[in-house]
Amino acid sequence: MALWRIRATVDDRPGYLSVLTASLALRSVNILAVQVHTTEEGAVDDFLVDAPDTMVETDLMAAVLKGRGRDAFVARAEAQGLADQPTRALALAGRLVHEPDSLGDVLESLLDATEVRWRPQGSTDLPGFHGGRMVLTDPAGGSYEVLRALPAFTPAEYARAQALVEVAGTVQRQHREQVGMLLPDGTELVLRPAAQDDAAAVAEMHGDCSAATLHHRYLGGPVPDESRLRRMLEPTGGVTLLATAPGGRVVAVASLTAEGDLGEATVLVEDGWQRRGLGTALLRRLHTWAERSGLAAVTAHTGADNVAMLRTLRRLGADRFERDGALISVTIPAAGRPVGDETPATSG
Repeated sequence: MALWRIRATVDDRPGYLSVLTASLALRSVNILAVQVHTTEEGAVDDFLVDAPDTMVETDLMAAVLKGRGRDAFVARAEAQGLADQPTRALALAGRLVHEPDSLGDVLESLLDATEVRWRPQGSTDLPGFHGGRMVLTDPAGGSYEVLRALPAFTPAEYARAQALVEVAGTVQRQHREQVGMLLPDGTELVLRPAAQDDAAAVAEMHGDCSAATLHHRYLGGPVPDESRLRRMLEPTGGVTLLATAPGGRVVAVASLTAEGDLGEATVLVEDGWQRRGLGTALLRRLHTWAERSGLAAVTAHTGADNVAMLRTLRRLGADRFERDGALISVTIPAAGRPVGDETPATSG
């Protein structure tokens, strides 16, 4: 028996796929995997099959035509094709997380492409696909052109490829935004943007914080559960930064959420890492992010007894302090932007 890949278009009507599979079965062709791609021309059926050694390409092509398939493509396949395409795409996405510069090789592997070219910004090509040519938008600027002879690309393949390009762009951006921080005692930390897969490490860090530290961060409210922590790691319109110690353990987390032209900053530093300049460094980076994003000001809410936090906010340029009982709302203007009489956002 030998592995083959078969792709053919059939009318997207009840029973037509079964006619094609029956035609293959009559010739002792065993279907190992199948995917159906919906297109304007009909349903594109993509098979991985095990066929008798005596069968050749023309035999399989004849079986497809007998089963009412058209625009057929038949080629020998490798054992790696036994993995279905979604599983294959997930494995390639995992590779990109560790090797974002391997995007060209990843696209070639995903799409069985003959060539992948990056084109600089300014190209007149619009994103999309036609036949064996695909153009993908690079979030960092420019585009990728992907070529193969046969078969023609499908909408599902285009969507998977564009998703992988965006994964690579996100990882590369995080690497660029990652910086080192040297503490006075010589300990080197890494400050970087958070991602969804940091949720477990951030939850573990919360568990290592004292009740007093958590009280200052959440102002007496409940510590967030896992689902809320995940939302905090990638806030809409904002950013979350982590500080990691040698070995990758998370020791501090700071977030900026934006509403209108105001951003609200929060910071949590594990007890053993406090009073070492870590919270100040994270808040300063959040403030810089707010300036780059065009926000007018950054607000923070803290308890009146949190002297260390208030001192840090003053050093960062806070110019307005509003007290409401035991709660103080602090405003730090962004450089070059006027601050109106907006009411600071309520702590969530």
